[in-house]
Amino acid sequence: MKFTVQRDALLKPLQQVASVVEKRQTLPILANVLLSAEGTSLSLTGTDLEVEMSGRVEIESCEAAGAVTVPAKKLLDICKALPDDQPIHFAEDDAKVVVRCGRSRFTLSTLPASEFPKVETGEDGSKLVIAQRVLRRLIDATGFSMAQQDVRYYLNGMLFELTPTFIRTVATDGHRLAVATEPMSTGMSEDSQCILPRKGVMELVRLVEHSDDTVELYLSASHMHMVSEQYSFTSKLVDGKFPDYNRVLPKGGTNIVLGDRESLRSVFSRAAILSNEKYRGVRVSVKDNLMTVVANNPEQEEAEVQEEVSFDGDFIEIGFNVNYVLDVLGVLGSDEAKLIMADSTSSVLIQAGDSTDAQYVVMPMRL
Repeated sequence: MKFTVQRDALLKPLQQVASVVEKRQTLPILANVLLSAEGTSLSLTGTDLEVEMSGRVEIESCEAAGAVTVPAKKLLDICKALPDDQPIHFAEDDAKVVVRCGRSRFTLSTLPASEFPKVETGEDGSKLVIAQRVLRRLIDATGFSMAQQDVRYYLNGMLFELTPTFIRTVATDGHRLAVATEPMSTGMSEDSQCILPRKGVMELVRLVEHSDDTVELYLSASHMHMVSEQYSFTSKLVDGKFPDYNRVLPKGGTNIVLGDRESLRSVFSRAAILSNEKYRGVRVSVKDNLMTVVANNPEQEEAEVQEEVSFDGDFIEIGFNVNYVLDVLGVLGSDEAKLIMADSTSSVLIQAGDSTDAQYVVMPMRL
C-alpha cells in the first residue's frame, strides 16, 4: 500500500473515526484504525464491536492499493502535529507503515487488515431517507434526557419510533422525559421501534449537520446503519423494551404558565446559584401572573427571583430539579415556553408555546 493525501483532508475524518476507538481494549486490533486505499479514495474505519464508523477521503495519488491497520490515537496525534496544507505520504514496508511529511518521518506498527472485525450493517432492514438537520434536531431535542449507566439498561439510550406519518425520538432517565416528533412521510408500511445505545447516539450526532443534505437510515432487528456522502455509521441496538412513554405524558393540567423562554431561563439560572448542589431543588409558586422561584441550600442561604408571566389557573406551588428545567429551556425551539401543571404532586409538562412537536415531562420534588 502506498498513497499520498492532503493533511487537511485527512484530519477531520480521522478525528471522527478515532472517536469510536476505546482507549482500553481487550483486543489490540480494536485500538487500530483500518486504512484501505484504492483508486482515488481512502477509507478509514474504527470500531469497538458495538459501534463502527467509516469515513472516505479523496487522495492525491495511489501508487499501490491495499489495506492495513495502524494505531488510531498515534496516527491522529501525528496528523494534528503536522503543518497545514501539506501532503502526507503513506507507505507500507515490512509490517510497518512509514508516514512522511516534509522533513518528518514516522514509522508505525501494523496489524493485518484481515483480522479487523466487521460489524453487521443491517442494510437488509427498513430504509428511511431524512434531512440531516431534521435528524440533528430530533437528537438534540431529546438526547440530554438519556440515562447514564442506569441498571435499567434500556434507558441508557434513545428510542427511535417510526410510523408511516412521522419519526419520533424519546429519552428518559426515570426523572424526566423528552419526546420530539417530526411529521413526515417515511415510506414505512408499519410502525417500528428501536433503542440506539448512548454511545451510538453521541457518535451519530457528531456526524449529522444542520444542513438539508440527506442521509440514509437503515433499521434492522439488531442494528442501525446510517450512510451519508462522506461517512457510514453502524451501531448495535439495545435489546430491551422501552417504557410506554404515552402513559407518562400528563393530561388534563389546568394550571398553564406562558412566558418568554429566555426570561424564564434567566430566572431559573439565577435561582440555581443558591440551590442545593446535590439535589438542585427549587420551589416555584405562581399567582396572579407572577412566578416566584425560591432556592435554599444547607448553608441557610436563599435566592428568590420573580418574573411576570401569563397564568391561567389557581395558585400553585411545586418543587423540581432546576437543572432539568434549564435543560429543556435550552433546547426548546420557540421564543415562548408553556408549563402545564395539574397540582403540586403531579409532573410538569413543558412545551413550546405554539407547538407540541417537542414535549418534556419533569417529575416534581418534595422540598
